Amino acid sequence: MTEAVQAVPSRTAAVRLAGVSKMFGTGGAALLALDKVSLDVAPGEFVCLLGASGCGKSTLLNLVADLEAPSAGTIDLGGARVALMFQEPALFPWLNVTANLELALKMRGVPRGRRRARAAELLDSVHLGDFAGKRPHQLSGGMRQRVALARALALTVDETGGGRPTVLLMDEPFGALDAMTRDLLHDEIERIWRERGLTVLFVTHNVREAVRLGDRVVLLSSRPGRVVQEFPVPMERPRRIDSPEVATLAASITDRLREEVGRHGA
Repeated sequence: MTEAVQAVPSRTAAVRLAGVSKMFGTGGAALLALDKVSLDVAPGEFVCLLGASGCGKSTLLNLVADLEAPSAGTIDLGGARVALMFQEPALFPWLNVTANLELALKMRGVPRGRRRARAAELLDSVHLGDFAGKRPHQLSGGMRQRVALARALALTVDETGGGRPTVLLMDEPFGALDAMTRDLLHDEIERIWRERGLTVLFVTHNVREAVRLGDRVVLLSSRPGRVVQEFPVPMERPRRIDSPEVATLAASITDRLREEVGRHGA
């Protein structure tokens, strides 16, 4: 039975999940993807989600983004705006970079007269101001992901000046990139996170990436996804993905992940 999602006032969490479950299908074909997940993400916190393939990480992001409805439990965003960045850039190939951003701004309700300036500001924020007239095929993979990040930020633009906080959901955005490009984009997202005061919920399969970026790493069990352990990351920033401190914590998390995957026979 599906329970309605109710808004519960939250002053201490930018994202609050309480007993959230997600069931796909019905009857004998039903699949429980998430089971009673409870998680608080503080304003301005960078939280990374880890778990085996199929454990419900992407489903959890879709629920927070309101692309799917939970089967049970409550989700509270405290009035924050939400933007979702997918695994693939998914830019419109027939539009140049500026036009891709202006389309997102149009969807956000930004008046036509302000879109060009807003798009330019967003491109400058991801260091792509000189590529405004390029089409996606003329950009490198890393550049396309920067445009996708700018587009996600475009969906949080607030024309009212109300200053609503932003929750940025990132679903393995750097998984297909080479190691050097990924490392550079780690620096970029960390900079933008700090400058804009974002709250980030970041899905990854890369344990070192999670430790490199996160204030906290949350480990989900194999299907159905449940929170099985949380790992604070007390290291000072900036961090390097190949630093001994990152490697040591990543090894501990990897051991716990192997244990969880093995327990489920994956």
